[in-house]
Amino acid sequence: MKKKAIALTVTIFLLILGSFLSQQHTNASPFLSAQNQTSTTNSSNMNQQLITANTQFGFKLFQILWQQEEEENIFISPTSIAYALAMTYNGASGETQQEMTTALGWQNMSLTEINSAWQILGEQLSNIDPEIQLNIANSLWLREGFSFLPQFLENNQTFYNAKVETLDFTKPDAPNIINGWVKENTGGKIEEIVDSLSPDDVLFLINAIYFKGTWTTEFDKKLTTEQPFYLSDNETKPVSMMSQEGNFNYLENEQFQAISLPYGNKSLSMYIFLPKENSNLATFYPELNAENWEKWMSEFRNKKGFIKLPSFKLEYDVELNSVLQKLGMEKMFEGGKADFSQMTTNPVYINQVKHKTFVEVNEEGTEAAAVTSIGIRATSALPTEENFTMIVDRPFFFAIRDNQTGTILFMGSIIEPEE
Repeated sequence: MKKKAIALTVTIFLLILGSFLSQQHTNASPFLSAQNQTSTTNSSNMNQQLITANTQFGFKLFQILWQQEEEENIFISPTSIAYALAMTYNGASGETQQEMTTALGWQNMSLTEINSAWQILGEQLSNIDPEIQLNIANSLWLREGFSFLPQFLENNQTFYNAKVETLDFTKPDAPNIINGWVKENTGGKIEEIVDSLSPDDVLFLINAIYFKGTWTTEFDKKLTTEQPFYLSDNETKPVSMMSQEGNFNYLENEQFQAISLPYGNKSLSMYIFLPKENSNLATFYPELNAENWEKWMSEFRNKKGFIKLPSFKLEYDVELNSVLQKLGMEKMFEGGKADFSQMTTNPVYINQVKHKTFVEVNEEGTEAAAVTSIGIRATSALPTEENFTMIVDRPFFFAIRDNQTGTILFMGSIIEPEE
């Protein structure tokens, strides 16, 4: 029986109040009522605008991470991070909301349009390909006795299909319950995101994306051989190099070679960008933006050729606080300045944003997982005519993309393959 490739993403928002006041309740009217939400006039246009904004956000995020860790492997899920930020956005107001709007590229969209676009995108991603499993799950874990504004919860239930669960955070098994949901919705690849709960924790906001599929044409294991991979420091490392010959969507210019390796019925693909031998990722990344990405996507052409690709496994862990601050989301991290008054009447701010991922690429396909946690606390080129040969034996960039909507589910760079 063939192994299936799996990719998973979990995004978790941890909300913490420094001085938990369980006796505080609110009878405030639901925020963002129908009167102050603009109705969606063109859902298709809004949906495409959201996807474009998500692509721009993802590349900006990746660029900052690469600048911080250019000699390290990187693997993130921009879709999962943006998904969770969208759910949290429903609780933001004032300057906090404005900063999030600008950083996420949602300036020309009302909250209703943003939520509706995410709802449509979720439905599209969940019905891509009968040969591929792609499931999106959201949940909110509320501290028992703590009050949140009803519209905030309703928006997340309606537009993000979020499970809303009240939990006694004082019980010793509370973290296990949350981690159990995470594990269940990531195929067991992410087993823990919460190690313990403090008296200040009041809400966990979680997004999980699960992807399972195989290459449209699998690599023959008998053709896999050990070959050197050229590292950034001019050293080499032996890796298992998979090989395949056939027709591929391919792009080549003076700077790089790129190939699309599809899954299932080709609705999703892994795109691999390999800088030419006289170039490198440091030269390639300044050109990696949403505008060039869309241009490159339109330039891929079907071509016969030969591809060698290393099998690899990667675990990645990073805190995203400083990255999101550099993107302009500063107020939400500042006690006394963050405004999440559409979420709760208590003053809160984001304490931590953490992203944790896993990916494995082999002859059958791809297996990956990602977790993002956010803590909030209270205030205290053109193809050639000849057949191509693409030997991926040096650092490269890759992304897993839904070819129907253009959504980038995962992206990363491999500096040193690990097996």
